[in-house]
Amino acid sequence: MTGAGPIRGTGAVEDYSVRERATVLVVDDTPDNLKLMSGLLKDAYKVKIANSGEKALAVAAAEPRPDLILLDVMMPGMDGYEVCRRLKRDPAIRHIPVIFVTAKAEVEDEQKGLALGAVDYVTKPVSPPIVLARVETHLRLKASGDFLRDKAVFLEQEVARRTREVTAIQDVTIFALASLAETRDSDTGNHIRRTQHYVGVLGERLKSHPRFAAHLDDARIALMVKSAPLHDIGKVGIPDHILLKPGRFEPHEFAIMKTHATLGYTVIAHAEEALGMPVAFLSCAKEIARSHHERWDGTGYPDGLSGEVIPLPARLMAVADVYDALVTRRVYKDGMPHEEAVKIIVAGRGTQFDPDIVDAFADIQEEFRDIAAKYMDLDADAEIKAACLERADG
Repeated sequence: MTGAGPIRGTGAVEDYSVRERATVLVVDDTPDNLKLMSGLLKDAYKVKIANSGEKALAVAAAEPRPDLILLDVMMPGMDGYEVCRRLKRDPAIRHIPVIFVTAKAEVEDEQKGLALGAVDYVTKPVSPPIVLARVETHLRLKASGDFLRDKAVFLEQEVARRTREVTAIQDVTIFALASLAETRDSDTGNHIRRTQHYVGVLGERLKSHPRFAAHLDDARIALMVKSAPLHDIGKVGIPDHILLKPGRFEPHEFAIMKTHATLGYTVIAHAEEALGMPVAFLSCAKEIARSHHERWDGTGYPDGLSGEVIPLPARLMAVADVYDALVTRRVYKDGMPHEEAVKIIVAGRGTQFDPDIVDAFADIQEEFRDIAAKYMDLDADAEIKAACLERADG
């Protein structure tokens, strides 16, 4: 007789007559019973035998694993019930169907076996046609179950792959857009990379703080880090004679420069509208782009927000942005020593910056120093940017 069951690793359900035969493990402490069952099954299936519960568990765990187990109940040492219990505890072999084959014919015995996870219960003396029919039935059911599990695993892996792909595309797009704004300003260098990391370490430091715990978890911090590079995207709309001016701005120039916050917000908002659906990282990016120049005391721009009305991502970016501006060398100034920059940030506690964020910054200031050193602007970067700008002017 020919059985049916799963083709390993293909997720397909086919007849065993056209592929490798299924393997049935027979477990019984009586040699005559092992011989009887082996003889009954050998023409249709590969047969493995075990004369104890301990050996049964070892055979079941070894590759290639059996496709089905015929298990005696009454065995010395470890009985069949205990074997079944241990099989079902092991994630690697719990899906192997178990059929109890036993002389224990009471209803309570059958209930106990099925409750432990067995798929069927056959009483001795066995009827060969009944045994063969039930073996074939449960192999077919296992084939269907294997197919569904394989399909579920495949779909899960495919969703994960597509998610990684979409995330990678998002990240590259964000970085490209941010770099576009950055290349118009020859002084900013690795600014977007540094501020990303500053925001990340600040978020990690604050996520257990009572004020922020409800708003900062790993997912939210990752979202802010992803969004941070777009904080100055609005600079693409600032005229070159202002954006690239060395030194301080005249009042009318500064008024134009300040519009980069609302320009950035508008660019991202339009992108979100074109998409036709809200996107979490774009919503976060809008908050950062518009509000990272707001001040805790309400004297910032563009909306004059104060205190906790300022979105949290923007409050984090405010500290990151100012620190980086202070310690980074520009055409018109040298980079400030880390210690002086820290003093300026701390002096802005409660006026320019959220006081608790400043305290967190002070606690992890060495991490800021390390990030600034790791992503320091190189002279080569500046030369490349200068060449790009010169080519654009030409």
